[in-house]
Amino acid sequence: MKRFDITALGELLIDFINNGVSEQGNNTFEASPGGAVCNVLAMLARSGKSCAFIGKVGDDIFGRRLKSELQALSINTENLRLDKDVRTTLAFVENDETGDRSFSFYRNSGADIMLTADEVDEEVIKASRVFHLGTLSMTHEPVRSATKKALDVAKSAGCIISFDPNLREMLWDSMEDARAAFDYGMRFCDILKISDNELVWFTGEQDYEKGIEKLREKYNIPLILFSMGRDGSRAFYGGERFEAAAFLREDTVDTTGAGDTFMGCCINHILDNGFKDFDVCIRRANAAASIITSRKGALRSMPTQSEIEEIVNN
Repeated sequence: MKRFDITALGELLIDFINNGVSEQGNNTFEASPGGAVCNVLAMLARSGKSCAFIGKVGDDIFGRRLKSELQALSINTENLRLDKDVRTTLAFVENDETGDRSFSFYRNSGADIMLTADEVDEEVIKASRVFHLGTLSMTHEPVRSATKKALDVAKSAGCIISFDPNLREMLWDSMEDARAAFDYGMRFCDILKISDNELVWFTGEQDYEKGIEKLREKYNIPLILFSMGRDGSRAFYGGERFEAAAFLREDTVDTTGAGDTFMGCCINHILDNGFKDFDVCIRRANAAASIITSRKGALRSMPTQSEIEEIVNN
């Protein structure tokens, strides 16, 4: 038995989400705790799994609040560093009428990229069944080295490695650096979650099936989870393909965290059931993702298992 079901390393930040217009005609933004890897942990914590986070925030009003938010979700923060010399990373999110997003990041020397390899506690990773990461912890040094150290530890410890690239083009100095980070994570991972636009960009294939086949041939990833937004999702495992339609809804207000919710739900399925029944897995994950789109923010808005069941059954 291991102490944690899952440990994740990466970004923890504040998403300022457009929340309408004030009486004076000014845009208003709601400060929501977020960060892709922490959203995944929030979904798993909501499902009763033991979770730990490795990362860094500023020792400021936002960083202290974020630590409290994780603790309120029962996510272990022993390896969350608060740094007095840097500020917590901020992201401003605007949604169009369909709920799709555009981002503006305030991250030049933001706290999440200042985590060093020496600050990564190997024992937290060794005590975990799953280690999860994205690519935003590989955009800059020193967090890139911290991520690579953590991956080495996770691989040696026999963790299941889960990888969601979560491409954000504006955060990279060059797209070749982004491509190298995608490649690096795929060489380690047992579970890959990739979206339609990321697959086309990385493989150069407009045909999704050809793009997936390229990944499988080059990296031999056991499980590939493929998200297509309104067109649903697919899972590729053991030579089989599974597909599930999206649960479309009229009350979508914000798609922030939908992919992270999907990913967290899939990891939860694997922790409970192993690598099987992926038709059930992605159908439930699609339902969970649909619920989160009807709520502002992500980290504090994750659905319960009973809410997911209600959507699936109806």
